[in-house]
Amino acid sequence: MFDENEDFLEDEILNDDNNSNEESSGLYEHFNIKVDKNQEPLRIDKFLSIFRQNSSRNKISQTCRAGNVVVNGTVVKQNYRVKPGDEISVLLAHPPRTNVIIPQDIPINIVYEDADLIVVDKDAGMVVHPGFGNWDGTLVNALAFHFAKDPNYNSDLDRVGLVHRIDKDTSGLLVIAKTEYALSYLAKQFFDRKTRRLYWAFVWGNVQDDEGTITGHIGRHPKNRMQMYTYEDGSHGKHAVTHYKVLERFRYMTWIECKLETGRTHQIRAHMKHIGHTLFNDERYEGNIIMRGVNLPKYKQFVQNVFEVLPRHALHAHTLGFIHPTTKKEMYFESPMPKDMLDAAERWRKYLDNN
Repeated sequence: MFDENEDFLEDEILNDDNNSNEESSGLYEHFNIKVDKNQEPLRIDKFLSIFRQNSSRNKISQTCRAGNVVVNGTVVKQNYRVKPGDEISVLLAHPPRTNVIIPQDIPINIVYEDADLIVVDKDAGMVVHPGFGNWDGTLVNALAFHFAKDPNYNSDLDRVGLVHRIDKDTSGLLVIAKTEYALSYLAKQFFDRKTRRLYWAFVWGNVQDDEGTITGHIGRHPKNRMQMYTYEDGSHGKHAVTHYKVLERFRYMTWIECKLETGRTHQIRAHMKHIGHTLFNDERYEGNIIMRGVNLPKYKQFVQNVFEVLPRHALHAHTLGFIHPTTKKEMYFESPMPKDMLDAAERWRKYLDNN
């Protein structure tokens, strides 16, 4: 279900320098937290269940009952209310170390929120979920901080409820569940392809047809393991279908709208490259070189200037529609084109007017 598409500001996770054999073998983990100065008062069991991914509130409560949660040198119970500047020490049994989520005070554009879900318009450059090489500074870190600031937030989720993802350098709309029921309900809509999602992209070249459909299995590239590849014969990968429509032509670049029937990793990027129209400035797929145009110094300099204005692959999650898990009413959101793509398009228009 992953799409095209990863102190609370001062929080630190510190390994105990005197780890025992049990801890080093993964039987338990000892970590410390310094609470941000902007933290609202919040019960410590709620605070830690948001902070610690894949640890239920019941597990946290039992940890408190066992005397394994210490605040400012004193053992506390689960109803202790966390305050700014508190120093918390936790001994937690069997927690997967890689699932620690550090809440961070990172600005995010929230376009809608209720008790069940939150819709975010993500900026390009932000990883959605922590992972290798990106353990913090992600959307999930920002959401954990946002939830922890709300003393009324009460979720049965053991983790931030990602329903789908978009790539780091893709901008646009994401929905995140706040309860286990909402996560399951929304996930089924994505699985059943009942959501309404449109992407905007700039691609190299003048796309021949005004509308079209690309069908081809998507799997790992046979030689470049950082890329996905379209296997038209279906010999590898998973079935994928992308519908596209031309919105504007810039002679050597085209603005298209894409509708996904499936949600494979890098689906738009791999499918467009397959038909010879790599995303503009997509470094991973070699779209950051001049692929169309004329061999003139003036043109080459122009393209380099546009790359500087739009320093990432030109892909934006423009719309998102789904049925609300509680009200059962349709929700629909649109994200305007981000400034970097707007500026790039305007430069192309001016170039065409003058050439």
